[in-house]
Amino acid sequence: MEHHGPRGADFPGGPQARRSFSLLVRSFRHRNFRLFFAGQFISLIGTWMQSVAVSWLVYRLTGSSLALGTVGFVSHLPVFALGLWGGCLADRRDKRWLLVTTQIAAMFQAVALAALTLTGTATVWQVGALAMLLGVVNAVDMPTRQAFVVEMVGKEDLHNAIALNSSMFNSARVLGPALAGLLVAAVGEGMCFLLNAVSYLAVIASLVSMRLPPVTGCRVKEPMAARILEGLRHAWRDKAMRGILAGLGLTSLFGASFMILLPVMTDAVLGHGAQGLGFLTAAMGVGSVAAALTLAVRPESRGLGRIRLLAGLGFGASLAAFGLSRAFWLSLSVTPVLGFCLILFFAAANTSLQLRSPDALRGRVMALYSITLVGMAPFGSLLAGWLASLIGAPATLAVCGAICALGVGVLAATLPAGDAQPSARAS
Repeated sequence: MEHHGPRGADFPGGPQARRSFSLLVRSFRHRNFRLFFAGQFISLIGTWMQSVAVSWLVYRLTGSSLALGTVGFVSHLPVFALGLWGGCLADRRDKRWLLVTTQIAAMFQAVALAALTLTGTATVWQVGALAMLLGVVNAVDMPTRQAFVVEMVGKEDLHNAIALNSSMFNSARVLGPALAGLLVAAVGEGMCFLLNAVSYLAVIASLVSMRLPPVTGCRVKEPMAARILEGLRHAWRDKAMRGILAGLGLTSLFGASFMILLPVMTDAVLGHGAQGLGFLTAAMGVGSVAAALTLAVRPESRGLGRIRLLAGLGFGASLAAFGLSRAFWLSLSVTPVLGFCLILFFAAANTSLQLRSPDALRGRVMALYSITLVGMAPFGSLLAGWLASLIGAPATLAVCGAICALGVGVLAATLPAGDAQPSARAS
């Protein structure tokens, strides 16, 4: 809302800069979104710290790329298996209190991981079991959190709020891994897990502090299976939605190789340790933040199909380039491009799906988004770990990058872009 900002003469850069800034932050006029943004940002820094620390802990315990792939597999498998169930819960329950429950569960998972690591009793099997437990929590949390955005800002600012959420997520990706790299090198992985547990208090407090209208209980008595099938039928009949989800699944399946094999590339190929891992992940986050802000300042959603195509092609090319690199400085230069293209692709897909989703099906559609984005990653993790054990991590990344670029191009040529919103059925 431009009338809330300063006058153009007083704003650095003049009226055009003022207009861009107003477009960028327009979702912050909603108190609930401001609370959510602040709480999530603190919590996500802890989440990224834990993600990097878990990868390094598994690699330290085993020295195996296959073990990294296996832990990645079990951590994401529940999202694939239970995601639609989580989406049904999001459509039937008060999303705010459902999120409070998932955050408390995730906090206790981090506490358990910290206790095992700090006492020196952690084994790779225990780490894998706790990773699977967090995956079950995420199967409910992810579709609920995505569907909750519209309740905080309304449809008018939905496009901007999704982009700002993505910028928050990836800003945390810059800070969290960098802090994790320093902490792991100085005091070990356990402190990362403990700090992550504490960080959940921020998002729980923000959710409890929100002022939302009371939610009436869902009176639909359909069986869960029937409601799941309803969501699947809707996504299949909408060809544009089907194409978006297919692109997400393909990119997640083969793009998962990057994060899973990053510790191996950093240590065995590029010759850097935990700190180098943190810097590479943070560099990817810098590009990701730039991508999210690029979408946030867009005044409308038209042209998202073309953005997805270019971003998907760019991601595949940069992933292949990272696999071929043997110099740390070159890899550090490629990762921001990789992050920019990947988040541009994902955020544009998220926006298109949300705009095409009927309110009554939003949780289930966003469950499909979660399944294709995160639920396909376990299969990609397992595939990447197995393939790297055969042909090496660099070749695996190069092959996966080529497949991503080719697949996105084929989908763009055969299915509609999905820029326009569907007619009344999605209103």
